[in-house]
Amino acid sequence: MIYRRKMYRVSPRILEDFNLHFNKTLLPTQLKYGSRLVGRWMTNETNGEVDVFAIWEYDSYEEYERIEASVRSDEAHMKRVQDWYGKWGGRENLKEHFYKIDQDFINNTVTDC
Repeated sequence: MIYRRKMYRVSPRILEDFNLHFNKTLLPTQLKYGSRLVGRWMTNETNGEVDVFAIWEYDSYEEYERIEASVRSDEAHMKRVQDWYGKWGGRENLKEHFYKIDQDFINNTVTDC
């Protein structure tokens, strides 16, 4: 089992719409292709920024790659994503609302009891 942590530091101005976009567009497509969401959280606003992060579970790194390839080749999904970018003036303009986007893979340290 591997876990992916996807992290965003965003402007509060975009937060509500970003959360809606996640729930209506991003999450359903990820689930469709086999991603398993452990959870998604956000911090309280600090200095005009909010951290949003999700933990995803996969059986292997190869499974993650297969799912991501399927998501990226889903034309209807990619159109919905592009339409959302367009709503905010295009992907380039989102840089003024998304201060940082990052991901890493994390390991579970809890042993079975």
